[in-house]
Amino acid sequence: MVSERGGAVDIVGVSHGFDTGSILSVLDDVTISARPGEFVALLGPSGSGKSTLLRLVAGLDRPLVGEVYLDGAPIRGPHWTRGLVFQDPTLLPWRTVRQNVGLGPQARGRGAVDVDKIDAALELVGLADFGGVLPAQLSGGMAQRAALARALVNEPRVLLFDEPLGRLDSLTRRDLQGELLRLWRDRGFTALLVTHDVDEAIVLADRIVLLSPRPARVLEEVSVDFDRPRDPTDPRFVELRRAIFDVIDNSAVER
Repeated sequence: MVSERGGAVDIVGVSHGFDTGSILSVLDDVTISARPGEFVALLGPSGSGKSTLLRLVAGLDRPLVGEVYLDGAPIRGPHWTRGLVFQDPTLLPWRTVRQNVGLGPQARGRGAVDVDKIDAALELVGLADFGGVLPAQLSGGMAQRAALARALVNEPRVLLFDEPLGRLDSLTRRDLQGELLRLWRDRGFTALLVTHDVDEAIVLADRIVLLSPRPARVLEEVSVDFDRPRDPTDPRFVELRRAIFDVIDNSAVER
């Protein structure tokens, strides 16, 4: 999928780490690109630096080496054109669902102007009737829908998903995978999804970037070139899953 509404993301020669007395290396010369409107999954083991990559694209951190670009311009900090959805919904418990969704417009001084956009975002994720309730009254799946609405209300060009479905039960997770795809198709944003679930990556992504254990480096990029919806029992799905595990297993042996 290519869209003029989505942004082009380029991660170029990025190495990064954290100062723990010495530098703890997390990313090792990582180069990844996402075309406008493309859905890219970053697949790797827990602790491999996937979330760190998203933080760099979000502008929450700056790489020690290399550069991250949106539409050719270096990313220097957070911006509403890049939305981030975490594993936990992180809704403010004292604010209603509508007030949580309106945080972005409010921060931009547009809370009163963007009322229709807030309502549209709630409608988009199926929460039009729940705007006045508090987060404690929502199920896990509904809370994650609210987090999606909060990210979508700013009409970002890029949406960054940090294992947003990782703590949901399997049925809710499958339903929300379908919702993510629907929203992506309807809105045309570029999607970067962090996951360590191989099947989820195949179900959702146009392309899967396989990352090594920390410090993460790119092992391989795999195109998922058959139509959605994708059935895990489809021989093409099974073969691609096997090929991905072969790359991961060979990487573990090499290390």
